[in-house]
Amino acid sequence: MSIKQALISVSDKTGIVELAQELHQLGVALLSTGGTAKLLKDAGLAVTEVGDYTGFPEMLDGRVKTLHPKIHAGILARKDLPEHISALEEAAIPAIDLVVVNLYPFSQTIARPECTLEEAIENIDIGGPTMVRAAAKNYKSVAVVTDPEDYSALLGEMKSASGAVRQEFRFRLACKAFSHTAAYDSAISNYLTSMDGENGERQNFPQRLNLNFSIAQHLRYGENPHQQAAFYRDQAPAPGSLASYTQLQGKELSYNNIADADAAWECVKTFDLPACVILKHANPCGVAVADTPLAAYKLAFATDPTSAFGGIIAFNRTLDAAAAEAVIKQFVEVIIAPQLTDEAQQILAGKANVRVLTLPVEAGSNMFDFRRVGGGLLVQTPDNLNVTAAQLKVATKVQPTAQQLEDLLFAWRVAKFVKSNAIVFCANGQTLGVGAGQMSRVDSARIASIKAQNAGLSLDGSVVASDAFFPFRDGLDVVVKAGARAVIQPGGSVRDEEVIAAADEQGVAMVVTGARHFRH
Repeated sequence: MSIKQALISVSDKTGIVELAQELHQLGVALLSTGGTAKLLKDAGLAVTEVGDYTGFPEMLDGRVKTLHPKIHAGILARKDLPEHISALEEAAIPAIDLVVVNLYPFSQTIARPECTLEEAIENIDIGGPTMVRAAAKNYKSVAVVTDPEDYSALLGEMKSASGAVRQEFRFRLACKAFSHTAAYDSAISNYLTSMDGENGERQNFPQRLNLNFSIAQHLRYGENPHQQAAFYRDQAPAPGSLASYTQLQGKELSYNNIADADAAWECVKTFDLPACVILKHANPCGVAVADTPLAAYKLAFATDPTSAFGGIIAFNRTLDAAAAEAVIKQFVEVIIAPQLTDEAQQILAGKANVRVLTLPVEAGSNMFDFRRVGGGLLVQTPDNLNVTAAQLKVATKVQPTAQQLEDLLFAWRVAKFVKSNAIVFCANGQTLGVGAGQMSRVDSARIASIKAQNAGLSLDGSVVASDAFFPFRDGLDVVVKAGARAVIQPGGSVRDEEVIAAADEQGVAMVVTGARHFRH
């Protein structure tokens, strides 16, 4: 199918002049609208404006320009049906062989905090989606391009076949076009159904939630080999999120690699000092902050060397040669850092199967967290709460020292990323024992102390974080007996007075945050 006439009308004008110039050189007649037509004319191209083409000028402030039979008959006519060709000839309507259209910037508009409902409505494209869907439906006769990244592939197709475009390529473009309009309509639906009436405020959750993710990778399998899996990327990933990774080396990421890498990366990003997080099976098994990545790694590894085997290691600073030399001595699945020095990269290259990812350390987060349940979806805003020293309330007679306070805040940040029930022993910016995912808090406390004992780490004078309140004093008694001298917990139990009294009885400091960090 040769391209003889193209209709070009784009909001995102990236590369459009260069595309039009190439199309002109290939002998393609150009139709265009509004700002796109002006841009192409200013570039010296011969362009017919749609109003001149249809004999019907734009009206209603541009709301009506392409909604005309001469446009849509030219797009929708099937070239394999003689009756369609005859109908075009009778009406003196030339076929339109190529539609290059992308839509008004609705998502960008509503992303502005000051955006009003009226502005949002004005940025709902009508003619654009109509042309795109018409061309995509008629892909056997028309090529449709909605993404500037496809311009070079389109031109490559045409140049290799004397101006023609293969049907297989047109079908791929059509699929992408329908996805483009579906995502566009989904954004509109999400926005409008999140409004509390025409004059109301936007709510967090739309009445009808439409999700738009693009496939990034087919995975070998899911959590287990008998499960199929794929990794999808958000249309607009949050800055610094895992989906923006660059893989420098190593085997293909697995389902579990991606899930664990995300947890490790989100944890290490929360620290201001150089930090290292070692994560295994969705739980941090060692976390530390120090002056250098190497020092942080050594402290994190010392927490639980056994669990660190085959884990994920994340740094929030450039990985240098010294840290790389140390890390490569253990079996590790994935290493993540903002960047690597050339020397570090050469060292890690010696372990070709180790997956090495780089990511920018940015504070962005997803708009929503999701969890699938039978027949439904649980949706919540992410847990981005990081309490400060000023927000803590000392509940006991004993006041925490400055060092204890610093360690309590460190322990609290780690506990946020440990599966509930979570108990985390820390001292001097290092985790000493982590108890995770137990059905009772007292068992998590016992496991955390056992972990520290197995690693040869003393808990004398340590601090403890509990992700939720102590329902009874027994959990507190376990951590104090193990050596803890200060505790951070949310508070809010009906037995708070009993637990605080137990802390006073044993001469330990206790601070409450007023917020919990359940992680299921």
